[in-house]
Amino acid sequence: MLKTENLTYWYNDRDQYLFKDVNLAFAAGHSYAIVGQSGSGKTTMVSLLAGLDTPKAGRILIDDQDIKKHGLTNYRQSQVAIVFQAYNLFTYMSALENLMTAMAITKAKHKGDKAYAKGMLTKLGLTDEQMTKNVQKLSGGQQQRVAIARTMVCDAPLVVADEPTGNLDEDNTTEVIALFNQIAHEAGKCVIIVTHEAAVAAQCDGVLRLAHRTFTWEKQPQPAVPA
Repeated sequence: MLKTENLTYWYNDRDQYLFKDVNLAFAAGHSYAIVGQSGSGKTTMVSLLAGLDTPKAGRILIDDQDIKKHGLTNYRQSQVAIVFQAYNLFTYMSALENLMTAMAITKAKHKGDKAYAKGMLTKLGLTDEQMTKNVQKLSGGQQQRVAIARTMVCDAPLVVADEPTGNLDEDNTTEVIALFNQIAHEAGKCVIIVTHEAAVAAQCDGVLRLAHRTFTWEKQPQPAVPA
């Protein structure tokens, strides 16, 4: 579903690359964790996969087509749902309005379906009162859940998340990763999560470690069992 071909990235000096000639494949229906030390380049990789940055060399393909051919703006709107570490919510809107707007912008199949959006927020633990509050009046953990719910109401086949459980307690973290796994396994999406939490990585189907400028599989996803 998603592939990298000889993907290479550096900041200013090409001899000081973050990673070089990376060839990876991510399948629909699976969840993946990218782990590694702070500053190793995990967030840069997920930014590249999300079309927020462009590689210095190599290509990223979705369904065997270079994402540049989609146009990066169109790729981000139609192919990718992103959970940012800083939430990136519309701060002048309520939680519910954030979801309704996301569905409208991405032309999701549930566009305009307020009951569906409310149901997703309820799944993520928000009350009716909280989902109609301005998001700035919610706690950091609640805002994180809104950001996660926003990705779940859109139809993008790829979900990428940068430290999506950073502001959640242990119980909520387990529930949120279970939801990410649910949309991977039941909705057939490809979910890629950057995390520093070993417990989060352990819940994912596949685990990639970035160390010494190289990606190594610590756990490969098992092939799906036919129904």
